[in-house]
Amino acid sequence: MTVPAFVNAQAGTAAPAKQALDDAGAFAVREVEGAGIAGAVRAAVERGARRVVVAGGDGTIAAAAAELAGTGVELAVMPAGTLNHFARDLGIPADLADAAALAAGGTARPVDTATVNGRLFLNTSSVGAYVVFVRARERFERRVGYRLASLLAAAATLGRLNRFRVELEVDGVRRSYLTPIVFVGVGERELRLPMLGSRVPGGRAGLHVFVVRGRTRAALLALALVAAARGVKHARGTPRLDAFLVDRVTIVMRRPRGNVAVDGELVPAVVPLAYELRANALAVVAPAPAPDRA
Repeated sequence: MTVPAFVNAQAGTAAPAKQALDDAGAFAVREVEGAGIAGAVRAAVERGARRVVVAGGDGTIAAAAAELAGTGVELAVMPAGTLNHFARDLGIPADLADAAALAAGGTARPVDTATVNGRLFLNTSSVGAYVVFVRARERFERRVGYRLASLLAAAATLGRLNRFRVELEVDGVRRSYLTPIVFVGVGERELRLPMLGSRVPGGRAGLHVFVVRGRTRAALLALALVAAARGVKHARGTPRLDAFLVDRVTIVMRRPRGNVAVDGELVPAVVPLAYELRANALAVVAPAPAPDRA
């Protein structure tokens, strides 16, 4: 059976990704608008597909993963977005021809995901300063490219870092904070600059929860941007933070609803925010993982 492959037509490298898949000769390739990826993947599963290839960025891959998690159907990733955190963390080649070869002949392995109020995510989620950053970035992207928009958004965010009251329920214990950001990552994350917030190769499983307690704006911005920048190489000093590696956490805020950043995109959510690890929920075609950390 030919493997179905869906290319997000709006992805940054959609054309070369489609060409690489066509050249591989192993796929039934179709371009789909971003909003239609989930439906296309769902239909492929209903038709009996055992492996599905998806080309796009982290948001596209997360939409496909939400349809595939728990089904046993394998996901092969073509990294065709701007940052491609998920593909990079799994060691999937950035070269599209190599990624297509892996998608055709590689072996799937189980990968952890997480949910917030039932919505699946693959990499990170946060509330607070990063939400302000994403809003600003989306506004600037209407006029300039993604990377310049990110820099302009960072400058805009620096002037709007407000702290808010939040309670975290971890292992039955409730902790109260006044913070500008709460960050939740799938898998163990680095706690030091310049790789603060990046996934630890071979790290421990769980949800890695960071709550910033720093007061200086420069320090707070360093963590606020880490989910987008994969480490803040020129930041001075590490913000004070509390960190927990857990299977689930509930975040309670005073407002009943708001926006949450999920894999770099904003989604509306109702408070409290219930985060839960879904261990081995997704089968992903990827190279063998790094040895577990001792």
